[in-house]
Amino acid sequence: MNYIERITIEAGKRGGKPCVRGMRITVFEVLEYLASGMSMEEILEDFPYLEKEDILACLSFAANKEKIEL
Repeated sequence: MNYIERITIEAGKRGGKPCVRGMRITVFEVLEYLASGMSMEEILEDFPYLEKEDILACLSFAANKEKIEL
């Protein structure tokens, strides 16, 4: 999954945190929902403007960030 096209960082939006496609939902929030036990399907139901690829991009972004920090 190439997250570059789906994860955006804008200085004036959400304090410069990585967001999904320029929207106000952050990568952290999506990861937090997954970590709390929500399924992809539940997240997509609660946030109909998100796409499955957005969630996968968040996971890919987090995995890449972890790889870089090691």
